Amino acid sequence: MFGVPRILSSATPDGGLLIRSAVPLRPHARAIGEYLEHWARLTPRQDFLAERDAGTGWRRIGYAEARECALSLGQALLELGLNAERPLAILSGNSVDHALLALGAMQAGIPVAPLSEAYSLLSQDHTRLKTLIAKLEPGAMYVSDETAFAGALRALDAKVPLIVSRAVSRSAATPLTRLLRTPHGPAIAKAYREIGADTVAKILFTSGSTGEPRGVINTHRMLCSNVAAIAQAWPLLQRRTPRVVDWLPWNHTFGGNFVFNNVLAHGGTLYIDRGKPQGLAFQATLENLAEVAPTLYFNVPAGYESLVPHLRDDAALRRTFFSDLELLFSAGAALPPHLYNALGQLARSAGSTAPIVSGWGSTETAPAVTLVHDVAQGSAAVGVPLPGCELKLLPSAGKLEARIKGPNVTPGYWRDPSASARIVDEHGYYQIGDALRQDDPKRPELGLLFDGRIAENFKLRSGTWVHVGALRLAVLDACAPLIRDAVLTGQDQGYVGALLFPDLQACRAAFPDLPADASEDLLLSQSALRRRIAHALWGMPARGASTRVARALLMCEPPSMDHGETTDKGYINQAAVLRRRARLVEALHAEPVASGVIESVPATMPERGMAGF
Repeated sequence: MFGVPRILSSATPDGGLLIRSAVPLRPHARAIGEYLEHWARLTPRQDFLAERDAGTGWRRIGYAEARECALSLGQALLELGLNAERPLAILSGNSVDHALLALGAMQAGIPVAPLSEAYSLLSQDHTRLKTLIAKLEPGAMYVSDETAFAGALRALDAKVPLIVSRAVSRSAATPLTRLLRTPHGPAIAKAYREIGADTVAKILFTSGSTGEPRGVINTHRMLCSNVAAIAQAWPLLQRRTPRVVDWLPWNHTFGGNFVFNNVLAHGGTLYIDRGKPQGLAFQATLENLAEVAPTLYFNVPAGYESLVPHLRDDAALRRTFFSDLELLFSAGAALPPHLYNALGQLARSAGSTAPIVSGWGSTETAPAVTLVHDVAQGSAAVGVPLPGCELKLLPSAGKLEARIKGPNVTPGYWRDPSASARIVDEHGYYQIGDALRQDDPKRPELGLLFDGRIAENFKLRSGTWVHVGALRLAVLDACAPLIRDAVLTGQDQGYVGALLFPDLQACRAAFPDLPADASEDLLLSQSALRRRIAHALWGMPARGASTRVARALLMCEPPSMDHGETTDKGYINQAAVLRRRARLVEALHAEPVASGVIESVPATMPERGMAGF
């Protein structure tokens, strides 16, 4: 299932480490399109993409058909005037049409820039969407449904061709069906031949979890070298045709590169899941998983948080889900221990030996830098460097800051040379801003553990560092399942505080005596709920003020995507939350203790504040 890692590790004079794989990276494809060409010849009728089509079951498209569509669309985009400097912007979420357009653009040497669908459909002012389109300067835009995206299109008022799958009546937009009828000829063939390692394949905007989104250049070398390195680490991908059910958005590197590219590279089938791990939208995911048993399953912690209760309560779903599963993978953020343990227990109860593993990387690394090569030794394990990747770990703020070299590292940001210059150090290593530590310094092959983000850490008044990543996970684990996320506070204060984002469904389930229609304010002001959180915070293992949360506030308002507080993967932007909710942070640390503040206390003492914010 996994390759045998051989790792070289050596100390540096400044107290750091150099860690790399002793396994050389094998030759890899020149361009992403080579995988499509290969499987179109070898398994032309094998299903490549499938999505639910209302009333008709699954819409399926095989590898040979996908290749023909991509060539026609690539030719059409060239005829519309798109080129390496005029990319294709895709505003809609995952779909077969989205995939075909993206593959067509990349076959033609045209960068494709998928943007978060939420920026168009959930935003109230479309500010972020307008900013990203201005940065891109696209040659054309695509939306799946012109009616659904009407507000976003009015806000943009872009003077470029608009491609649509479903148009309004008397629309000036170009139907995708018309482009699919374009005969492909010498222009697309020439463009495909001229694709080189440094040709830009994608522009992926960072999630904004640590600042404003930037357009990360993803070259064909980055994407193809990463696929090759992953295959060396995980031979299981070549042993068996992957079957994947996945919702992860393609505007992020996890879904768009790690999942999509590895299904394509190994001739697998990707069932496009239009569900989301939140509210009623999750029902679509459950329906898909009840019908299609994946061989590999990928998700972020927020997705597993939604899935675990259904796997626990629905025996039929649990049997189907684990029936053919070889691997569970989590990334995007650290998986809280309670979810890691719950997934393991559910797998065992279904007779499955599928391991729960993880990896580490970023949008700037296409994405994988490390992967777990064996059963993870806890939820913090991120594995060992992939072939071709070298890590430098440097002492910083009481941790080891990771820096990266490899063929999968971006050359920079789209039309932002100053930001591009700042991301590498004087020796050419990409500065990712994360901290790692060795599981066992004497046995580097056991891999690395994620140790938080350097940029999120802060000091208390005593000068002691608060390591936010580890403490946040401890809070979520202690308060499970009542709390969905937490933002830690306390810069230059005497103790750590927390803004807690509740899981309202779990809170209601925990207190069934409340009326079903009770307001959120009433729910969150319940003394029993607040006492349970106060006692959970007190019960966390702590070695001092920097590892204990002394005060907390329950947030009635969920994190806002419009204000950059969260991403569509569910990852929270600590800095944005602290900026936007500065008044609440001030109240949290005020003296005397403000009304509504929860103080952590042992179970033998009552919790004092009762009113909610």
